[in-house]
Amino acid sequence: MRRIERENTGYMEPEHDLVVAGYIARRGAAEIVKTRWEELSHRFSQNYLEEVISYEEIILPETFSGWNGYPISECQTVREGGILKAVWDLSGAYGMGVEFSLAKIPVRQETIEICEEYDRNPYRMYTDNCILLTAARGDRLTQRLHQEGIPAAVIGRVKKGIAREILTEEGIGYLERPQEDELKKILPEYFG
Repeated sequence: MRRIERENTGYMEPEHDLVVAGYIARRGAAEIVKTRWEELSHRFSQNYLEEVISYEEIILPETFSGWNGYPISECQTVREGGILKAVWDLSGAYGMGVEFSLAKIPVRQETIEICEEYDRNPYRMYTDNCILLTAARGDRLTQRLHQEGIPAAVIGRVKKGIAREILTEEGIGYLERPQEDELKKILPEYFG
């Protein structure tokens, strides 16, 4: 595994839990609705589309120091390329393997439906206000985040070795190298 260059501000060890705080792909889905409103209004109600673009969330820290006081060991901001790129980058920065479940990643139903409308993968879509965290006790971290009104879930764990495994009902798959962001395929102008 080729190490991915980044500033490692914390530490990551085998058996640490992988935790996602925030919802994935919400920004990408909202941008699609904003630019394709007319087209989508033939399929979805106005109230539904307004729900996709008008949401209030607690703004999450994007840096390790911003999580001071939380029981985390490392963090990775989820942005272009979505949660799958964030997992790839974090595991690559430490040269460690991971195993995780897509089914456990926090994603809103509206986001899935907007992505399905354009045959796009929400796990590879632009995201903001979403952070991938590692923690020795992810259950305690998610409990605290929930108490503060932040959606969060333990999605997997760090492992020895270099394999990046995706756990599914059918068995084990492997995370592929990051691909072009799904939002870029629909709205290339969004990335300037």
